[in-house]
Amino acid sequence: MPAARAERAPAKVNLTLRVLGRRPDGYHELESLVVFAAVSDTLAFRAGRGPTLALRGPTADAVGEVTENLVLKAVRALAAQIDGLKLGHFVLSKRLPVAAGLGGGSADAAAALRLVARANRIAPDDPRLMQAARATGADVPVCLDPRPRLMRGIGEILSEPLDLPSLPAVLVNPGVAVATKDIFAKFNAPAFDRAAKGKVAEISRIPRGRKELLDYLATQTNDLEGPAIAIAPAIADVLAALGASKDCRLAHMSGSGATCFGLFDSRRAAAAAALALRNKHRKWWVRATILQ
Repeated sequence: MPAARAERAPAKVNLTLRVLGRRPDGYHELESLVVFAAVSDTLAFRAGRGPTLALRGPTADAVGEVTENLVLKAVRALAAQIDGLKLGHFVLSKRLPVAAGLGGGSADAAAALRLVARANRIAPDDPRLMQAARATGADVPVCLDPRPRLMRGIGEILSEPLDLPSLPAVLVNPGVAVATKDIFAKFNAPAFDRAAKGKVAEISRIPRGRKELLDYLATQTNDLEGPAIAIAPAIADVLAALGASKDCRLAHMSGSGATCFGLFDSRRAAAAAALALRNKHRKWWVRATILQ
């Protein structure tokens, strides 16, 4: 058998998230500044008969049915485009919380596409990879090449990678799973129109210096934060605890929740805050990390 390959599936963090409106097809038009964390799931792959998937790791029990996993959905979407695609067996080591606003399932699916692409000598910029990513889920395209970007539409419109400074951070999830569909059902967005679509951020105005970027992010919001708190009040407790941490510059929710992030000036400050939060809230998932 060929040697197994492994790929990190880093957590996606939405530093900003604006809901610009609801489109006629029912989907919501979004704009989000996306970065990736140093914490991740890990996906191993061995070429052979398949595709098949095994799950392990501390959060594997929360994933659900293996047959419905986005890893398998992604590689099947790619196989539908490429005759004779070499597939195989995947082992997903699940460490990120599930239904947590970190795009864990999407990151896993994107990692599967990268692994299969390498095994089949498919170029990373082959358009069939992006087509498979879009067919798999809204967050999979931005996770395919996990670098900072401005994401728009329903996730399919991506900027070129942005040269942003690394940001020391603490990620906290209170152990509450929040379904994205429930958050959007709570969020009463206006009907999508061209005027709303035009009100988007200019990439050139996103600061590239760390202090300037932190100042900029302090003026931004996550439009889904209020609806998420209405469904899961524990999110408000996390935001309050992060915001009260020493040297925390700002605290926001990521994606549709319930994971929140706090940004700090240094790794040492982030590590100290994570330790204090972990000691005080034993049931919370807390990680000091770097966003980049």
